[in-house]
Amino acid sequence: MLKGEHLCLSDLLDQDLSSYEYFQALPSDIKRKVMECDFRSLSEMQEYVSNIMHYSD
Repeated sequence: MLKGEHLCLSDLLDQDLSSYEYFQALPSDIKRKVMECDFRSLSEMQEYVSNIMHYSD
């Protein structure tokens, strides 16, 4: 496992305060999409959210 990667999204949110705060600040529809992807790092989650928000304009 690479540094900054966790076993699953739940583990990431439980173990990393920055990831938890970022996730909690997301709109509920984006949260649902993020939960479907089960990210293991904050950077993966941020990149995904950035792409969603960019293409939904």
